[in-house]
Amino acid sequence: MYDLEVPVLIVGGGGAGLTASMLLSRIGIESLLVTAWPKTSILPKAHVLNQRTMEVMRDVDVADTIYAASTPAEQMSHTAWYVGLAGDGDDRGRRVARMEAWGAGGHSPEWLAASPERQANLPQIRLEPVLRARAEELAPGRVRFHHEVTGLAQDDEGVTATVTDRDTGETYRVRARYLLGCDGGRTVGPAVGIVQEGVRDLGRVVSFHLSADLSRWARDPEVLIRWLWLPSLGIPGVLVPMGPDHWGPESEEWVFHLNYGPEDHHALDDDAVLADMRTALGMTGEQPTVHMISRWSLEGLVADRYRVGRVLIAGDAAHRHPPTGGLGLTSAMHDVQNLTWKVAAVLGGHAGDALLDTYEAERRPVDATNVQRSLENAVNHIAISALFGGGPEAGEEENRRQARRLWSEDPADAGFRRTFLATVAAQSMEFDELGVEFGYTYESAAIVPDGTPAPENPDPVRIYRPAARPGHPLPHAWLEDVDGNRVALARLVRPGRFLLIAGEEGLAWCEAAEKVAAQSGLPLEAIRVGHLDGDYRDLRSTWTAARGHTPQGAVLVRPDRFIGWRARGPATDPVAELTTALDTLLAR
Repeated sequence: MYDLEVPVLIVGGGGAGLTASMLLSRIGIESLLVTAWPKTSILPKAHVLNQRTMEVMRDVDVADTIYAASTPAEQMSHTAWYVGLAGDGDDRGRRVARMEAWGAGGHSPEWLAASPERQANLPQIRLEPVLRARAEELAPGRVRFHHEVTGLAQDDEGVTATVTDRDTGETYRVRARYLLGCDGGRTVGPAVGIVQEGVRDLGRVVSFHLSADLSRWARDPEVLIRWLWLPSLGIPGVLVPMGPDHWGPESEEWVFHLNYGPEDHHALDDDAVLADMRTALGMTGEQPTVHMISRWSLEGLVADRYRVGRVLIAGDAAHRHPPTGGLGLTSAMHDVQNLTWKVAAVLGGHAGDALLDTYEAERRPVDATNVQRSLENAVNHIAISALFGGGPEAGEEENRRQARRLWSEDPADAGFRRTFLATVAAQSMEFDELGVEFGYTYESAAIVPDGTPAPENPDPVRIYRPAARPGHPLPHAWLEDVDGNRVALARLVRPGRFLLIAGEEGLAWCEAAEKVAAQSGLPLEAIRVGHLDGDYRDLRSTWTAARGHTPQGAVLVRPDRFIGWRARGPATDPVAELTTALDTLLAR
């Protein structure tokens, strides 16, 4: 009846789809990925990969490849604001504010304490080929570009898709137990009635991917993203280096964004925006190589549902963000990290189908928060730009006069300068958002609460409070194994496998886990961690400070590195207690 049958069909070959393919392969679940696009992204698009995302990339063995191609840490430690870029005079290209970003390139103590991985920066045009190569290596012949889903139907037992090979025109039918829609919402979501809701058309952005030597103007090698106020145009611009062989001022390629108003039809004229780009970059007498012009609108959308029967959606199909904060691609990868282990558990007979309902329950609130954060980041940038000048109608001289107030020695301008710097300081909500990137928590039927309150946090945007409380991400700790080797606790959690971490006196919990795993076949491992005793030694007492249980207690870590259950001490019947917890968590 079908040309091909697979447990999981993935539709879409961007960051979400390729990551889903790799994770399923690492877990041992067969899948087929099809995407209508002939190749990976031709647009630079997203580029910042946060620490938790790099943990996922470590799981699929591409983290080191990404780091090797990424912006060096010292060249992504700051962001800054400027009045224009090039030109004569001390008010051309003048830096008016600078801010530490991404934990000073990952070197600040708080960011080092959050994860064994650091941030990376690699545009999608270079990231996606890395992901595709690894996905094809893990699933030969099962990653198919230029293969488009042209028909979709589902029943109680699975999903049937008609796929057209756009190179040959041939069609074939695929039968899958589950379908993951990672296609940006183009086909799968609308086919099953999923609707994206939210804010659209906040502004028009024209992006240029270009090659140019900007080293004489783009100073400050530590700055990754340059926010430019352009007095000659009366609009803001954003300049980001794209490498590939050098970064900072020596970057060979750049992306430059011009931000137009939502009703500005000037933005639709290629010749007009190219002229604006050359004026803005001070290149009126030069012809930079423009590889691509793209247009997009600022929007913040979240799907009304993440699951319809056997179809589940992830990534841009489920949520769309302004790029401010770098939360779009990273959220997509966290979606599929959450989803793939659950699909694997159901397919492996270890969980009930209702476990898949917890995907929406957990990810949708987090994604909605990330969309809201992205919008708020963008709105604050708009407020900063409004302080710079009067806009396109005011004219260049008036826009420059307003900007000069930022470094004026006139006492009358001191209050204006303070207001500007305070508004810029608020942008730490984007560049120091460790709590947003790493501190989010889950509440669902796949979390067994232990009745303890969440730790107090005076600023959940900027501050991350590690805790081994059910629903929280596994805190980072450096351990030492019996041979004296340093090991990151996070890396002991392997794709698709649960990890029980007992205290130094929690041998009964480890023995219970071994019995449960042997009886059920559940992929479950167990270790003891303590400062003086255990399979791993907690030399700095980092884990001991965060675990929230006695030496006789334990926590159960899900395959996505979230705490699923915690025993704060010993139990009379640890096998029964652990089994009950797993039955609840896995919807059995």
